[in-house]
Amino acid sequence: MSNITISTINREAELLALFTQLIQVVSQVLDGLMWIIGNFGAICTCIVFSRPTFRKSPCAMYFTASSFSQLFVFNFAVFIRMIQYGYNVPVNSVPSWFCRLRFYIYYVSGASARYSIVFAAVDRFLCSSQSTRLRRWSSSKVALCFIIIDAIIWALFYIQVLVFFDVKNDKCRIHVADIMIYFNFYLTIENGFLPIIPMLIFGLLTIRNIRQSRQRVKAMETTTGGTVSNTSKQPLSSTPRKEVQLHKMLINQVVVYVILNLPYPVYNIYRTYAGVSSFTGSRAAIDTFVNNLCFDMIYLCFALTFFNFLLTSSMFRRELKQMLCGYRQRIAPIS
Repeated sequence: MSNITISTINREAELLALFTQLIQVVSQVLDGLMWIIGNFGAICTCIVFSRPTFRKSPCAMYFTASSFSQLFVFNFAVFIRMIQYGYNVPVNSVPSWFCRLRFYIYYVSGASARYSIVFAAVDRFLCSSQSTRLRRWSSSKVALCFIIIDAIIWALFYIQVLVFFDVKNDKCRIHVADIMIYFNFYLTIENGFLPIIPMLIFGLLTIRNIRQSRQRVKAMETTTGGTVSNTSKQPLSSTPRKEVQLHKMLINQVVVYVILNLPYPVYNIYRTYAGVSSFTGSRAAIDTFVNNLCFDMIYLCFALTFFNFLLTSSMFRRELKQMLCGYRQRIAPIS
């Protein structure tokens, strides 16, 4: 009997050591890479989309707003998680105001980044519509209004973080069980399922609009013997190449978002009803490891935004190259 007990204790100790080490390595490597490339990519994306080629495009404005918000995610979530789990920096041994502030900034900026992509999906649907009335809603003025409203809504809604979060026993979180269940349930909806549904709906509607426009143009070309006026080809065949590439960038971004963001709400539902606060030993370490991976997938989605745009759009690559060449010329020593 004692041999079984000793074997169980040894296995428990081995599992605890293994997942503790995995948590540290993943935080050092993956979070470190995401922090570096995420900041670089978000800054480059903001600068590229602010150049004249993209500046007045409402979709580009939404992408810029999302990338700007991502900067706060990388520096108030990814960086802190990296030093906490990767380098054992006691980030929770801080005043309560810092605990509340960092989570408040993270939740507000994360929501703003997500729903800017949702608005970009809606804009691509409007831009590709055959209805002139709907296409009028795809404008820079409308985009600016929605970006401002989006930021205000989440800044007000997440005030609850400033109220309920606190530091106790070196843990920065909500410590009232009922409020924690409510908050986790809300995050599961807001962070996971809610943005995915409109992204998929408007992404599919945009694809349908593009296909219908192409079919309509082909039918007209067949009827008229291959000659179609520019007016008849609206809205697709005369759509600027920039808009077509923005369509592709958005669709790819939605696909990446759906794949990398689904694990978090699913696992969060499990954690809420499994009583994660009662986990101890290796079970707590395994939960921390899996939970961190789910968060890392969300951060990875943001970090891949720049590379998605870079691989999808030749215009984005061209503007980035011109931007980098311009900076190199400015800092080059005068001969």
